[in-house]
Amino acid sequence: MKFEFKFPDIGEGIHEGVIIKWLVNVGDEINEGDSLAEVETDKVTTEIPSPKSGMVSELKGKKGDVINVGQVFVVINTSNVVETHVIEKFTSKAEIIKEDSAGVVGEVIASSEVIPSSREINTGSIPLNLRRTKVLATPVARKLAKDLGVDIQTVVGSGPSGRVMKEDIYKAKDQMETSQKGVSAITKAERAKDPMEDRIERIPLTRIRKTIAERMSQSKFTIPHTTAMDEVDISKLDELRRKYKDILKEEDLKLTYLPFIIKASIAALKEFPEFNSSLDEESDELILKHFYHIGIATDTERGLMVPVIREADRMTIVDLAKAIEDISTKAKENRIQLHDLKGSTFSITNYGSIGGYFGIPIINYPEAAILGLGRAVKKPIVKDDQIIIATILPLSLSYDHRTIDGASGARFLNKLKELLANPDMLLLRS
Repeated sequence: MKFEFKFPDIGEGIHEGVIIKWLVNVGDEINEGDSLAEVETDKVTTEIPSPKSGMVSELKGKKGDVINVGQVFVVINTSNVVETHVIEKFTSKAEIIKEDSAGVVGEVIASSEVIPSSREINTGSIPLNLRRTKVLATPVARKLAKDLGVDIQTVVGSGPSGRVMKEDIYKAKDQMETSQKGVSAITKAERAKDPMEDRIERIPLTRIRKTIAERMSQSKFTIPHTTAMDEVDISKLDELRRKYKDILKEEDLKLTYLPFIIKASIAALKEFPEFNSSLDEESDELILKHFYHIGIATDTERGLMVPVIREADRMTIVDLAKAIEDISTKAKENRIQLHDLKGSTFSITNYGSIGGYFGIPIINYPEAAILGLGRAVKKPIVKDDQIIIATILPLSLSYDHRTIDGASGARFLNKLKELLANPDMLLLRS
């Protein structure tokens, strides 16, 4: 008996990957859970485990090929092998999602956290131009349409009662790409007439750069951003950091300003919980999150990543310093995992580390706010009617203006400044 293993949905909006290398050969005997191939997605490089035991009879694709979710990946001969349950390494709540009320037309290994249960009922076939509510579709098809950029309202379903199936989504995507290729051909012909074309270099976007572009566009065009900026005198904090950094250096630990800033941010988030929230537009509800998973924007060779420090409010300054070093190293060395990149409730970006002073950070959708840190510099300020030299840190706070007013943004920054200017108070309160 031959089992066709389809490239699984590993969540986080990933709908395709590139085969980096095969870890098995045709004819190999494998066990359930053995790694079949190393695949690069737009977020991470990961190994794909086998859901069955048996002999590899066919490998679909070669190194460098793009493979889509739901596409046959490997064919496994399972004859004389006792069937076992699928092992899913990507999520802790894995299950096989099948398209209900339409027979099994293929299955995708997915997490119930990624694909929600359907609340729809079978209301019969409704003409496309008369639809007033959500189109009838399985959760798998709805998720697939979103990931592939297909407007499900425009898709004619081939399933029972006009239900939109996965195959309908793939067909619609193919039609979109065919149409786009026609436009692309015209564009190339027009470019050929441009006398400057031979002096222009065209570089295809990498997979992760495409994702960054999509996420930035989603955030900027969904959330009405507003940004508040200020400066804070962190001279006392700088003294405190210098006092202990050499001691911690002996433990191979680098003490930066960031652990203190995370501590101060969490204190401000607890006082102003709307900054640690997200807006549910479908239910018109503001979701306040009473847990603090802090995303740290990290510059890597592959592009910007935002790994997450979970339960950051339960950590000491030293714990935070260790966590920051760990996740940033994993991101830069391309060892980051999917679960490290999701679930943040508030993010911090430090463009000051590469020389920036003020900036306007873009919110990490669907969060409500992001804090930007500029380069700390020594400069003269007036304090108690005297000019002194102080260490000044510029701050930029971007937040969702749908749910947070300008006055709240100013209050949040004032709280942050109070704690960073008085680190003793920060440590007493944390």
